Amino acid sequence: MGPGVPHPDRFVRSERSVISPSWPRTQPRYWVHVLLLVLTLFTTTVLGARFSYSFHRNLPAFDLDNDVALFLRLLGEPSLLKDGLPYSLTLMTILLAHEMGHYLACLYYRIDASLPYFLPAPTFIGTLGAFIRFRSPIFSRKILFDVGIAGPLAGFVFLLPALAIGLSYSKVIPGIAAQGDMSFGTPLLLRALEWLIFPGVPAGDIYLHPVARAAWVGLLATALNLLPIGQLDGGHILYAFFGDKHIRISTFACIALIPMGLLYWPWALWGALFLIFARRHFPIVDHSDIGDGRRRLGVLALVLFLLCFIPEPVVYNSITESAAVTPGQ
Repeated sequence: MGPGVPHPDRFVRSERSVISPSWPRTQPRYWVHVLLLVLTLFTTTVLGARFSYSFHRNLPAFDLDNDVALFLRLLGEPSLLKDGLPYSLTLMTILLAHEMGHYLACLYYRIDASLPYFLPAPTFIGTLGAFIRFRSPIFSRKILFDVGIAGPLAGFVFLLPALAIGLSYSKVIPGIAAQGDMSFGTPLLLRALEWLIFPGVPAGDIYLHPVARAAWVGLLATALNLLPIGQLDGGHILYAFFGDKHIRISTFACIALIPMGLLYWPWALWGALFLIFARRHFPIVDHSDIGDGRRRLGVLALVLFLLCFIPEPVVYNSITESAAVTPGQ
């Protein structure tokens, strides 16, 4: 350890981190968190209104011509935004639960962490997600594991019932996935529930209700966060398991994402960016065993990742495919 760096024993008492006076808690800028929350609620509600409009009229979920017309209509009739709340409130609840899982774990271990920052964006889901920041060191692998896994588990507790409820309101429209400009891929968990609710119906014929679509975004966010890379949730869990070996596995995972760009081009971009900028994890000088209980939870995290992962999150339909099936057929 370098000069002037306190020994980790000063910060760990029975697996709870005690903040040193040299790292005072940062005063939260509540207005920033509230502003980002409101802006993200707005962008997701706009997208939700679009999903609701298309769903109730059996129109494709993504159709550029219809989307432009609908957005122009929303400018003239803002009251239509209320139809987007089932999507936006469901998605915001899942994201908030995920981040509060991290935050409450930090609070328990007395780690100075920020409140969640939401990221509004005019994307096809209405947001880039949310995150919290660590403002003080973590010196225990057990604590790192607990903080890392708390988010995905907390988010999943809200995600699963939302997915089931949303699917129960979904409907069958033959060929709906081939309509419009693009459609969503189907993760294993979603397909398993579809088999239960719509036995024998192909995934491409099931039109997801906006609540189920919000849960789908939650599935994607959970899978992305559980990637065993850098300082993602999966990276924290990986470091807690393997310590310094983290960098090798993280590097391999980054490289593995690049050829997946053949299925969905952003995988290659994300893999390259992670490989260059974000494959490393901050060091933790702690060689204690994390215990069998945490190892079992780590296996559970791997199972959640496999259930939520979507090799091809977005499928871009060709013009000929979109034209072959018209809405209402």
